[in-house]
Amino acid sequence: MIGNLQFLHPKLLWLLLLIIPLTVWYVLKSSKSDPTLKLPTTSAFSNIGTSWKVWMRHLLFALKMLALACLVVILCRPLSSNTWSQNNVDGTDIILAIDVSTSMLAKDFTPDRLGAAKEVASDFVSERTSDNIGLVVFAGEAFTLVPMTTDNPILVNSINDLAICMNFALEDGTAVGDGISTATNRLLKGTAKSKSIILLTDGSNNTGTASPLTAAETARSKGIKIYTIGVGTEGTAPFPMIDFSGNIVGYENMKVEIDEGTLKEIARITGGKYFRATSKNVLKNIFAEINKLEKSHISVDRHSNIDDAYQPWALALLIILTICAIIRYAVLRTIP
Repeated sequence: MIGNLQFLHPKLLWLLLLIIPLTVWYVLKSSKSDPTLKLPTTSAFSNIGTSWKVWMRHLLFALKMLALACLVVILCRPLSSNTWSQNNVDGTDIILAIDVSTSMLAKDFTPDRLGAAKEVASDFVSERTSDNIGLVVFAGEAFTLVPMTTDNPILVNSINDLAICMNFALEDGTAVGDGISTATNRLLKGTAKSKSIILLTDGSNNTGTASPLTAAETARSKGIKIYTIGVGTEGTAPFPMIDFSGNIVGYENMKVEIDEGTLKEIARITGGKYFRATSKNVLKNIFAEINKLEKSHISVDRHSNIDDAYQPWALALLIILTICAIIRYAVLRTIP
């Protein structure tokens, strides 16, 4: 390794030793290639110096050796260093708690409520590169899908893979209290001073073991803010009709019923804020506002990937070969 540079095949560097015998061979060849003539005296030639073309031939050989060195380095496959660094950055601990009950398939959003939520949540996560973010899903019960992490690609992929009732591994329903409790337990392991839950639902608490307001009081006692988002248009919306096999057999216009009172109270108790999302654009604006959450200093491990670093050496080789061609065919006018 040289500085931040390392080689995939470092043993090939031994090929650089070829320059030594090649140089010796060149010196011996040059000394024997000059014509000789015996004269009684050389005084007539004492003022004649070495031709500049001789020096150009020496320069040409030196450039060829330099080109060989560049080629050897390229064959060794130079790589940029692979390092870990720890930085103190502004960040916060966040849990996204997303409702995956069947009503999230309602078609008042494009393509549906869950599809819109996945798209907007993915964009939100992608922009918050310095935060520890986790993902909790809930329907009739709740569980942690992704513990808090700074690995944004994993989070984005998990959000994009969200499915209604997680393909029916969860009971249907809306357990808001359980979603808050699960998210709170995850946040207790965070290191940032600022801790928040972003809870997104389209209904009212109708199942589960924890009361939403009791869960909110517990979150408040732990210094956790909850930002609640009620998803659904005003009036009616096309809701999915599900058969016993879990297949959608049609849609029926039904009244949109969101327990805004409870969601507002949850936000008030914890010092957060309630939002009503009536369209995808409104939902984007809500997440943009939440994106301005207070932040605190946290320690984040950052990983730098290994990248090929042969390009400068290849460019140098190309330049050297070009100069050699110019010297040989334009300056010295050597015919192969």
